[in-house]
Amino acid sequence: MSPPPRGPLATVDVIAEMPDGGVVLVRRKYPPPGWALPGGFVEAGESAAAAARRELLEETGLDGELVELFHVYSNPARDPRGPTLGVVFIGRARGVPAGADDAAEARVFALDTLPAPLAFDHALILADYRRYRDEGRRPPPDR
Repeated sequence: MSPPPRGPLATVDVIAEMPDGGVVLVRRKYPPPGWALPGGFVEAGESAAAAARRELLEETGLDGELVELFHVYSNPARDPRGPTLGVVFIGRARGVPAGADDAAEARVFALDTLPAPLAFDHALILADYRRYRDEGRRPPPDR
């Protein structure tokens, strides 16, 4: 029996909607630099949803509710550290985010005042999310 093929690593991200309409972003403590959606790698024995809730709590201190699976992003160049398959959820959270774990800072941003630079492909994800929220159109499958 041959070993399983080596593929992209599984990741999760959460578009955490706040009551004021903003979304939570974290400023990364480690490379690659920039602001990002709360998220990270799925650990062995963990579902994607459990990983998303864990990462949101670890990086922001917010205990959010996942309300929708938004999209799966799989462009092999989406992460400069190597290929990943990113499962993105839409969630809802309350409270004041605070950077923790591998997030130097966590803040709420309105979609029209996003910080720069955004890490990974998170500018694309947030543009897709904004279009989905405004027009109801989901991103195409080739993201």
